[in-house]
Amino acid sequence: MKHVTPLALAVAAALACGHTQAAGFADDASASLQLRNFYFNRDFRDPGAQSKAEEWAQGFIFKAESGYTEGFIGFGVDVYAGLGVKLDSDDQRAGSGLLPNSFGDEGKDSYSEATAAVKARMSNTVLKVGGLMPKLPVVSSGDSRLLPQSFTGASLSVSEIENLDIQAGQLREVNYRNSSNREDIRSTVGGASDRFNFLGGTYAFNSKNTTVGLWRAELQDVYGQNLINLIHSQPVGDWKLGANLAWFDTSDDGNQPLDIDNELTSITLSAATGAHTFRVGYQHSDGDTAFPYLAETDPYVVNYVQILDFTRANEKSWQARYDINFASLGIPGLSAFTRYVSGDNFDVGGSEGSEWERDIDVSYTVQTGTFKNLAVRWRNAMVRSDATRDIDENRLILSYSFALK
Repeated sequence: MKHVTPLALAVAAALACGHTQAAGFADDASASLQLRNFYFNRDFRDPGAQSKAEEWAQGFIFKAESGYTEGFIGFGVDVYAGLGVKLDSDDQRAGSGLLPNSFGDEGKDSYSEATAAVKARMSNTVLKVGGLMPKLPVVSSGDSRLLPQSFTGASLSVSEIENLDIQAGQLREVNYRNSSNREDIRSTVGGASDRFNFLGGTYAFNSKNTTVGLWRAELQDVYGQNLINLIHSQPVGDWKLGANLAWFDTSDDGNQPLDIDNELTSITLSAATGAHTFRVGYQHSDGDTAFPYLAETDPYVVNYVQILDFTRANEKSWQARYDINFASLGIPGLSAFTRYVSGDNFDVGGSEGSEWERDIDVSYTVQTGTFKNLAVRWRNAMVRSDATRDIDENRLILSYSFALK
């Protein structure tokens, strides 16, 4: 039997329902194209073979989501395609993560990827099979370079009870952010598998000011992970106060080189008024190994920042952050934040190590006129660490998104 793509299955399902039944398939569809121009400069401040990673690339990101056919079970399809084009690189500056290359080999001039997912909806339950970009506390696909990370697998979302959201699924392969290939899913602490299973959900109460989350995830034969999450927000006069507590318990789930054992606590407290938001965070990675998560994803911890994640074994870290939104000050579309994170108490060659990172992030999106939706973002970071090379980094990202439907 010949291979059948998810897109072909979805189209066939829509056609089988007839013109009238498939009306929602097209009428509720959306499609967009994002142009992402990315300049990356990472300056390694201490001596080494590579003094810096510096590259410039252009990305094209196409996404389309159909509606659902009418009937007791509605069918649809989601499609994603990406193209990355090298604008500037060099053997001695390669390895920024924008392109499929590494130091010593600047690689090819372009790379591409594409995927699709069939979806079926019954009431408030949705099943998707194919290409996925999950955004969940136990797996959140990364999008911090030129093209986004995607997975192949299946997911089930159930929202039949008010305020209760349940998620389950299995991921089988991953397409990393600077690759056209699909491969086994790697862990940040070692080991890889072709099965990542997850089950969990959230329940909101107290007029939706409080949310509790319970999750279980397993990278088969690598690690098993439990997560308890509590989120609360509280208006107090002109202020809005918030708290986010996440507690992870991770252990070994297979015959791997590392005996994985980690408990991580992540706490964020926030206070916002008008254009200003103040945050403080605390994170403790307690265990014999570092906190494990899927490579190149965005872990649900407070001190995962631009370069470092502060998840080394036994590391304790603090964060202070300030955000400002200039819309209320008469400049809509302009926002910025700065943060400082300091970590210590981890082992480096038999002695206690420490590290810190300072970030500045400024974004502006044009609101009207010919260049409406053109966004410019500058991200600056400085890292000083006993466990890695010192780094000064700048990223300049120009993006323009427009709707095709």
